[in-house]
Amino acid sequence: MLLGCTQDAGRRTQNALNEQRRIVFLSFFLCLFSFLICSFTQAQDRCAEPLSYTPVTAPQRIEWSKFPDFNLPFTIVYGGPRMGDVQGQPLRHGFSHISTMQDAEFGTVVQPRQRAIEWSGFAFGLSQPWEFAESPWNNDLNAYRARWNRYLRDVSGNTRTANGKYNIQADILMVDLERIHETDARILRLKTDPSTPPAYRTLPDDQFLLRYKKDMTALYAEGLRYIREQADLTNARLSTYSDSPILNTFVNVVGNSWSDWSTNPARVHYLLKDTTNFAHVGGPFYDRLDYVSPSAYYYNDYSSALGPDFLAYMLFQIEANRAWTTKPVMPFVWMRYHDCCGNYPNFIRPEMAEATAIFPFFSGAKGLWLWDVPGFDNPSSTIYRPNDVYTAYESFVHGLYRLSRFADMFEGNYELVIPKPARDLMEAREPVWRGVVKGDNILIVAQNPYAPEGAKTTITVRHQNFSRDIILTGRQVYLCQFNKTAVTALPEQPAFTDLTLTPNPVQQQCTVTFSAARAGEVEFQIINLLGQVVYQKPIRASLGLNRQQLDTHHFSTGLYIVRVKNEQGTIQSRLLRTAD
Repeated sequence: MLLGCTQDAGRRTQNALNEQRRIVFLSFFLCLFSFLICSFTQAQDRCAEPLSYTPVTAPQRIEWSKFPDFNLPFTIVYGGPRMGDVQGQPLRHGFSHISTMQDAEFGTVVQPRQRAIEWSGFAFGLSQPWEFAESPWNNDLNAYRARWNRYLRDVSGNTRTANGKYNIQADILMVDLERIHETDARILRLKTDPSTPPAYRTLPDDQFLLRYKKDMTALYAEGLRYIREQADLTNARLSTYSDSPILNTFVNVVGNSWSDWSTNPARVHYLLKDTTNFAHVGGPFYDRLDYVSPSAYYYNDYSSALGPDFLAYMLFQIEANRAWTTKPVMPFVWMRYHDCCGNYPNFIRPEMAEATAIFPFFSGAKGLWLWDVPGFDNPSSTIYRPNDVYTAYESFVHGLYRLSRFADMFEGNYELVIPKPARDLMEAREPVWRGVVKGDNILIVAQNPYAPEGAKTTITVRHQNFSRDIILTGRQVYLCQFNKTAVTALPEQPAFTDLTLTPNPVQQQCTVTFSAARAGEVEFQIINLLGQVVYQKPIRASLGLNRQQLDTHHFSTGLYIVRVKNEQGTIQSRLLRTAD
């Protein structure tokens, strides 16, 4: 009996121990499962949060050491000031090439594959019509070829390859020509220029324009032909500054529809148009370019109503050119404002600089060239600016660093998500978002350039079955990756969509068309660029398509914002009123 009791007690003890082991094991398993789920979620849904760093305050400094070393899978050329750096710091912080270097750096810190050459003054220095009149006629091409030959000899150190060509030890050779008349009106002024051949001056205007454009294209092509004939560019890429199929100024982007910009051959610049088939890009100059480099410099600060358009403008330069060419697009960017509009040579704002470093690659750019005027950092230069604080440069590097957290998303095969062309975003003055899809992941970048400081903006990002509401703060750049296969609730339909203005530009009257998600009263407003409401009217909107006639004959010429809003949302677009 005692033995039986002892055995029962032993069994009960063993069962209790087994139960404890099961509980411990189950708890461990649940913890491990939770950890794996959390880890998986974090691996799939993560953001490139901004670094915590103190922007530079001392003038004439860029503090590279505050950023970790990192790389990106793009061609990103550093053409800015070095300020005493001879250790190739840009190459350790997202840049793939340097165009401003000391002789001692080349071959040690900077290898030939990391060198980019900027050939300035290509058409200057000989007092020829190409220089002083931007004319393709009566130029001494032998004098130009001799000058080009001297440059190639000097930049190659007078070394030649086995095939007898100058040995250009660089990966990129960028030629800065910049001697053309871009508009027909300016070209026609040459009909009175004494350097123009007399036989051309008597031509009808249309024939004169055609003659100029063909001859100028041939002159541009001759420069690149000579380079390729004399220099070994087997391992180098050749391009020029700002010569791309779509050339435009900041103010005329919304003057044509996106369909017109992307399909109308009349929008293609004559330098890069195939003269045998005017419906396509091509020709002797275009064919000699390895990539195209539009200029994406910014014109206006936020003191101007056009200042917030900077981001849509830059992306338009990329997207419009990608619509016409399969060659890589690599814009030039500048951390200062253009010298056209009263802000030069001030630096652009930090949030503009950071956006410039990130967004282009989401619109399909294959690289960037960061440029600055030589001499701003040189005490011996007449344009030296001793009080310049290079915060914008650090913001640009910070943007590159944040992008590098997702460098793998841009390697191999990936898909760009461009929900709305940049041209249309500029007209509607909407937040900008773009995406990159690779596998099950989607990387989202977003910014609201039109937001007041600190304001919250909620936008919905969508791709196929993926949908997510994200919150933007002020003008900060949002950069996050999501698992696009995750199930998310479909957001509420936006209050208004598809706002169009026809015609635009307008003189007397236009038709405003928009779609409403529900019937009800809405506010219809016209706002000038000073933010003043110059016209306001409550209207009754019906579900679906709505039309509203707008008389504009009493408005002054200029840009206006047409806005439709209610408690559920707002939609707006830009309207250009031209002179009668």
